[in-house]
Amino acid sequence: MLKFNSIFALSKQLHNPLTTTQSAYKKLIHKESEIGSELFGPIPKGHRREFFCLDERTWVWHEEWYDNNNNLRSTITRYEIYPDKFLKIQNGQYYQLDKVEADNFYKAVKLYNQRTRTELYPQAI
Repeated sequence: MLKFNSIFALSKQLHNPLTTTQSAYKKLIHKESEIGSELFGPIPKGHRREFFCLDERTWVWHEEWYDNNNNLRSTITRYEIYPDKFLKIQNGQYYQLDKVEADNFYKAVKLYNQRTRTELYPQAI
C-alpha cells in the first residue's frame, strides 16, 4: 500500500531552495522542470512538457502540443500532497488518485528527487 507520508517526505525534503531571490528560484524551478520532463519517456515532436515540485506540497505537470488543426492545446495537472492523502486537480476538479496512478506518481517523485539531487543539487547531498 502506498504511504502518503512517504511522498510528502520526499516532496518536503526536495523543496529546500538554495537561495531566496525570486530570479534564482525561477531558474532552479526551470532546471528541475527540464529534469522532470524527461522522467516519462521521450517528448513527442511538437510537445512541451514540464513536471516539477513547486513547493513542499505542490507538484505540477504541464504539457502543450498542437492538434491536427494546428491549434495549441495544453493540460495542467496539479498534485497537492498531504501527510495522509494527495489530490489531483485538473480544470478546477479535485480527484483522488487510484492505486495505479498513485504508485506511478510515487515512483516519479522518487526518481525526480534522485535526479535533481544528483544533477542539480549535488552539494546538498
